[in-house]
Amino acid sequence: MELTGQQLIGNTFSKAGSQSFTGFNPTTGEPLSPFFYEATAAEIDQAVTLADQAFLKYRKVKGTEKALFLEAIAEEILALEDELIKTASLETALPEARITGERGRTVGQLRLFASMLRDGKWENEIVDPAQPDRQPLPKPALRQVQIPIGPVAVFGASNFPLAFSVAGGDTVSALAAGCPVVFKAHPAHPSTCELVGRAILKAAEKTGMPNGVFSMVHGISHEVGGQLVQHPLIKAVGFTGSYRGGKALYDQAVRRPEPIPVYAEMGSTNPVFFLPRILQQKGEALAQAFAGSVTLGTGQFCTNPGLFVTLKSDEAFVNQTAEQLNNISVGAMLTSGIRQAFLNGIQHLKTQEGITSLTASQTEDVAPTLLVATATQAIANQVVTEEVFGPSTVGILADEKEAVLAFAKSLQGHLTATIHGTDEDLEEYKELIDILTLKVGRLVFNGFPTGVEVSPAMVHGGPFPATTDARSTSVGTTAIYRFTRPICFQDMPTRLQQEKW
Repeated sequence: MELTGQQLIGNTFSKAGSQSFTGFNPTTGEPLSPFFYEATAAEIDQAVTLADQAFLKYRKVKGTEKALFLEAIAEEILALEDELIKTASLETALPEARITGERGRTVGQLRLFASMLRDGKWENEIVDPAQPDRQPLPKPALRQVQIPIGPVAVFGASNFPLAFSVAGGDTVSALAAGCPVVFKAHPAHPSTCELVGRAILKAAEKTGMPNGVFSMVHGISHEVGGQLVQHPLIKAVGFTGSYRGGKALYDQAVRRPEPIPVYAEMGSTNPVFFLPRILQQKGEALAQAFAGSVTLGTGQFCTNPGLFVTLKSDEAFVNQTAEQLNNISVGAMLTSGIRQAFLNGIQHLKTQEGITSLTASQTEDVAPTLLVATATQAIANQVVTEEVFGPSTVGILADEKEAVLAFAKSLQGHLTATIHGTDEDLEEYKELIDILTLKVGRLVFNGFPTGVEVSPAMVHGGPFPATTDARSTSVGTTAIYRFTRPICFQDMPTRLQQEKW
């Protein structure tokens, strides 16, 4: 497919801007063709206005018809075949096998939401019948359902060019809810974005969806995202990325004349607690598995375990983990900016009082890194527990059980926490479970947080600062409720109840 580098505004291409940029090969640093053009304020307004016009029709499209639309998107993505896989791999340095798996996850998400739409139960209808003879006052007939909220702005993630990008979880849940999407393409993989964006538009045309149900704008500057979030016709925002980026968009959204919800996933260090008895039984195997989780995808997962906690007496496990990490080679990072941020973050950690490094010292190359600090030091210095996006982890060493619990209580919000323990460990550390349920969206037992199952039961979210709204998830079918609101119909005539409102 010949790429244009232009904005996709409904069914039309637009190139009104003069500022251009390209993607880059992260491995070589070479720019990639074609040039992409920064969206102008007028183009953003055109895309959002068109989405608002489409909403008047799309909100009333039957669930079965929206299901066909989502399934058509899946088919169009698969029809891109090797072009999509090779393009995404070139722009991100992620292996083709990883991209292929991610494509499967993306297609699976689309089909899962299509199945939910056909079922129809997602609208959560609540019917409370009338009681006309009730005293002292009659009771009206009440019926509550979920309805879509309007056009949604979605921002793609750098580390998942398919599953958390153009046709990813935010987009599919918004479209399933009945909300048109204006997508802000990620500048790290603009060609991949255009391929998938055009696949969505092709699916929309094939299934008769209204023009404007999907648009995509490009931009390397913060202005494009800011203009999109502050547009008065946008009713919600989905974002996956850094704390700095997500918080900036949130602040802009809540200061609008009409504040809107921002569902931002902003990162997490995902602490892993290794309890004493299980380390006695299988410490060496856990060290190997943990090192693999830390370095999976060059550590560029939002669920990367950037912290782990053990007792000081479990020194052997800590040293085994360091040895495993020293023997692992990692690939290129997604962008030069992410690479430099990782190196700067590790260097900053090393300057903190009490922090020591147990892995080979690196100053210019990205390498797996293990730093350690005591629980007391980590509680006193929040820098120790801040996310460094990449293949690193910080070991928190506790003198005793009470220090483990005190550290857990000091944690801010995270996407996940993990506990490794025998039945006896878990019984002894029941209070730890109580503490962590208040800190995270997903609590993992005897596993690792990397890898997020797409399931109706999944919660991929967590208390601030992991996300801006701990009541929601960005993975799984309940993600749809970020983009709906309840409405109650009182004494609605039966014939009108059959209509879609």
